[in-house]
Amino acid sequence: MNTIKNLLSESMQQMGMIESLSVGTVILSFAVAFLCAALIYVVYRYFYKGVSYSPSFGMLLIMLTLLTNFIILCISTNLVLSLGMVGALSIVRFRAAVKEPLDVGFLFFAIAAGLTSGARLYFIAIIGTLLVDLVFILCYLLLNGTASYLLVIRYGDEAAEALEEALYEQKKKLKSKIKRGSTTEITYAVSLKKDSGPLVDNLSGITGVKNVVLVQYNQEA
Repeated sequence: MNTIKNLLSESMQQMGMIESLSVGTVILSFAVAFLCAALIYVVYRYFYKGVSYSPSFGMLLIMLTLLTNFIILCISTNLVLSLGMVGALSIVRFRAAVKEPLDVGFLFFAIAAGLTSGARLYFIAIIGTLLVDLVFILCYLLLNGTASYLLVIRYGDEAAEALEEALYEQKKKLKSKIKRGSTTEITYAVSLKKDSGPLVDNLSGITGVKNVVLVQYNQEA
């Protein structure tokens, strides 16, 4: 009986269905996965542009990379196990809503890093993570250097002309305008750089302006 098992085991190893993993290989694989996850997390955290940053989603990126690496390590050692695990994972359904479209890209980014590190393609995992991070940062700096805000201004009639001149060159979209007696409240959607203090200070200094509120918002909300 043992002879038959040995023959089957040798046949499966020759076919690539069974592969042993050393402790060093497992540690190295998880180390590379964690390094890639850390790079993904740092870029996501620093360049996040959404309305409210979620620390739990940042932790999810790290966990997802490590868990994907864990799964790939397991199924790469045994083809039969891989088939069973694929069947088990196929019944899993995730209902969590993703608020930011860019978050979906980071989820796939984390999965890709986990897949390559779990497959022991360490060079591809590290270089791929660095390249994608670099491309994202370049696109962010070149294309997404501004953020969307709601600019709410309450002012008297005497400030209308001065406000129009101050906002003449500012790209804006009128959202609402409410007039109560001699006081007007107007709301614009504007795109500004992170340092938006000068605009608020200039508008607040106009005679007749009662208050200025600048709120960052999601354009899809």
